Amino acid sequence: MTDLTFAPAHQLARMIRDRQVSSTEIVEAYLTKISQHNSLLNAICTLDAEPARKRAQAADLALASGKNWGRLHGVPITVKDIFETANIRTTAGYIPLKDYLPPQDATIVARLKAAGAIVLGKSNLAELGGDYQSTNSLFPRVNNPWHLDYTPGGSSGGSAAAIAAGLSPLDLGNDFGGSIRQPAHFCGVYGLKPTDRRISTAGVIPETPGMPICLRQMMTVGCLARSIADLQLCFEIVAGADPRRPDVPPVPLDTPTGKSLPDLKIAWSDEWAEVPVATAIKSAMVASADRLTAAGAKVNRWLPPNFNLSEIFDLYGRLAANVNRYAQPADLYNLRHSAELLWRTATQGDKKLRHLGNYSSFLPTMLNPSLKGYFQALTERDSFIAAMDAALEPWDVWICPVAATTAFTHRPAWSAIDIDGRSYPHAVANGIYLLPFNLSGQPAVVIPIGQTQTGLPIGMQIVGKRWREMELLAIAQEIDNAIGNFRQPSGY
Repeated sequence: MTDLTFAPAHQLARMIRDRQVSSTEIVEAYLTKISQHNSLLNAICTLDAEPARKRAQAADLALASGKNWGRLHGVPITVKDIFETANIRTTAGYIPLKDYLPPQDATIVARLKAAGAIVLGKSNLAELGGDYQSTNSLFPRVNNPWHLDYTPGGSSGGSAAAIAAGLSPLDLGNDFGGSIRQPAHFCGVYGLKPTDRRISTAGVIPETPGMPICLRQMMTVGCLARSIADLQLCFEIVAGADPRRPDVPPVPLDTPTGKSLPDLKIAWSDEWAEVPVATAIKSAMVASADRLTAAGAKVNRWLPPNFNLSEIFDLYGRLAANVNRYAQPADLYNLRHSAELLWRTATQGDKKLRHLGNYSSFLPTMLNPSLKGYFQALTERDSFIAAMDAALEPWDVWICPVAATTAFTHRPAWSAIDIDGRSYPHAVANGIYLLPFNLSGQPAVVIPIGQTQTGLPIGMQIVGKRWREMELLAIAQEIDNAIGNFRQPSGY
């Protein structure tokens, strides 16, 4: 029965349909695994065990009478605690929301439930989705299943840890600055950040209930799993227009071209000169490129023309500062927390790197945002998107690192990180390889490609063309077949 908890979601769905196993058996297997390991991992912050059991029983009875609820009939999932769930508390790890029971599900949750999925509970996270670690004021910190002294990343750290440790086959995450992709890299699992506005963000915090909807650009929602096939299954179910978010366009899913590895033109970067990655990451990237070349793919070192990291981070920061000012209440707790963050980003890490990730430079905008400044930033973003679209046109995908660092030991929020003897500012070490694709809107898939000598996972980012997720996922599957390296952490 333990093996069930590491089977992919699409396989579990097939096994239930074929009557090889019941939904009740699968739900009980996951609840047992959670009871065995969650007290050390803290990946699940709210468990909804009894309703999940009843729903599993209903799923089995429905199937026995010839009824199928959908592609995930009877399959348990977990949901990051930043997505609203009817009748299950949604806190975002934020004290004022500790008892919040949403009136309805987030759109992405509702669509998965309509496809037959059963919500086991909520996965732990960084407070209000605002950190590259997963700590908050309500629940114990999330620990990495590969080494409990290390962070699983953030803000979807509970999601990634749960997937890696077999506490869930599928989890939902959001990604405003890498919150799906960095935890996937840190925990050795798969993650998808789709095209900007491809999937509805209705029912997603950090815009706390009652506040205006501010995060209308760069905020995406996606999923984490243990296979590309599960990412595709989830994406196909949840993507599409939503009356609750009229700005989500009714763009149909694309049809993959069916290219095999020898047909692919792959752009490749093992690192960006301004921000070197850890030696282990660079070695894994080089080895991956060599294996793809040996498999017949055309892999060429590449960077987009005029790809200026300082300008990219500045534009991202100005956009984020303009909208975040209104997304949450300006209470004393939030102000104190923000001041600590800004102090560390302004004072910690190598001075030559600090200018790339110094959020304190956006303090004037945060304190006094202007409509003109916001529109100017949006105009500049339009130009960046167009330039990236044009640069990527000759390539099928672009592969590059996820972060400059692998998982690191727990530490105070936004503290500097040592990488091969050099001190990196927190935002640079974790975000500088991620933020450009929130800004450009391109979809990206993270796959595991190896491990460090000490056994920490290493992931790789595969970036595709906007609105071409199905093609990206098909190519990611081809690449994963050649170099993918998902491993199950020992002891789970």
